[in-house]
Amino acid sequence: MENVRVRFAPSPTGGLHIGGVRTALFNYLFARKNNGTFILRIEDTDQARFVEGAEDYIKKTLDWCGITPDEGPDQGGDYGPYRQSERKEIYRQYAEKLIAEGNAYYAFDTPEELEAMRERLKESRVVNPQYDTITRTTMKNSLTLSEEEVQRRIANGDPYVIRIKIPKKEEVRLNDMVRGWVMVHTEVLDDKVLMKSDGMPTYHLANIVDDHLMKITHVIRGEEWLPSAPLHVLLYRFLGWKDEMPQFAHLPLILKPDGNGKLSKRAADKAGFPIFPLNWQDPESGETSIGFKETGFLPQALINFLAFLGWNPGTEQEIFSLNGLEKAFSAERINKAGTKFDFEKAKWFNQEYIKATDSNLFAADLVKSLKEIHGIDCPSETAIQIIDLLKGRVTYPHEFVENGLIIFQKPQSFDEKVVSKKWDDDAPRALSLFADKLKTQGSITADSAKTLFWETLETAGYKPGQFMQTLRLVLTGEGSGPDLMTIIEILGSEKAAERIISSIDALSN
Repeated sequence: MENVRVRFAPSPTGGLHIGGVRTALFNYLFARKNNGTFILRIEDTDQARFVEGAEDYIKKTLDWCGITPDEGPDQGGDYGPYRQSERKEIYRQYAEKLIAEGNAYYAFDTPEELEAMRERLKESRVVNPQYDTITRTTMKNSLTLSEEEVQRRIANGDPYVIRIKIPKKEEVRLNDMVRGWVMVHTEVLDDKVLMKSDGMPTYHLANIVDDHLMKITHVIRGEEWLPSAPLHVLLYRFLGWKDEMPQFAHLPLILKPDGNGKLSKRAADKAGFPIFPLNWQDPESGETSIGFKETGFLPQALINFLAFLGWNPGTEQEIFSLNGLEKAFSAERINKAGTKFDFEKAKWFNQEYIKATDSNLFAADLVKSLKEIHGIDCPSETAIQIIDLLKGRVTYPHEFVENGLIIFQKPQSFDEKVVSKKWDDDAPRALSLFADKLKTQGSITADSAKTLFWETLETAGYKPGQFMQTLRLVLTGEGSGPDLMTIIEILGSEKAAERIISSIDALSN
């Protein structure tokens, strides 16, 4: 394949949603798979919607996810600047080229005149009122005004925008990498604004010019941009770049968990799961939305989950490292249909990654949290034992703290169902025998604790299996939980014996 160059081009108009992260990921994976270049470009031409801190948030998100740009505002590169606000002067020449060649025009319509036009069309029962090949002939623009009038208005400083001149009665064709051939008739397109009255380009002009100048070979973006694609194809043609137009790939929508409509912040809030990768504080409302990171997701798990939102490897394999995804990814396996956001599946990925992660990497946080939250001093060795014990039973790393309290705190209450079903006259007798044996032991392992329990109770004429749940009850207060003999190993024989006797006394009173 040619020298592949792709870009992720977010607008700093708010927090980066998880859908944006998926777009960045697919661009990144496509670049890596094809030994190409992944570019971060900040599209900040919409000054009215610019949000302070949003660009920094985008960069922090990509960094946390391990999606590292090869070129960008911080990395630099041969095709900068990588912020559109710093490229303002570049766009003007291309807008004027379009005007000079009859493919764009000046429009002087006021907001009131535009609204009046829409109202007239609504009254005439036009379903989609817009500034197009028909309505432009009734408006104040350089197609209807004399050249002298146009120049006079510009010289007077009258506000104007520059609009593309959509050709009449043409079919625009686009061969999309995901969807195949897409054909749109120009009669349904409107004359989009290319240059705003403040002199800033709109997305449509700026992104075409930048993609061309930055030698972008593939544009991989969300399905919501598909309706704009015919306009972009026309711009490539009008600017003389038709033969250098990148290939387009429009990614499927991420849908609500029930499949009914596009995933949104409101839908995520209602369902009780995050939609931002990191905590995001809305600068207007002050509201903080919790992120996947702060919820307890490992970045590797989130990336693995996002990769499967609209793509599959064609095999049964589900667990992929980022490096593994780079090797397996192919645009041919991107789905056309929308993909449901299954938060339970996201949690499953997180559980799998926690199980596979070295316990040492969680130990320092557990030691710190036990001290700060509960005032418990926990040696690192014990923390690692607790993590090994609980790894297969937690969804998020912070659950190690609360679930690990069974090692440090005697039961304050006991599972009533187990007590009513299992706690009989034999239980305290059998468990006391085991506690007495434990006191005579030095160090103990899970295996030796199990052997000791079995031998002690069998020797006394009991069936050990009948007392396993009551042993758990006196040690933890619960009827189920992590491996019981490992709990005894972590507690140590003496503390385990003390806890058994203490709980027997509590249950007997």
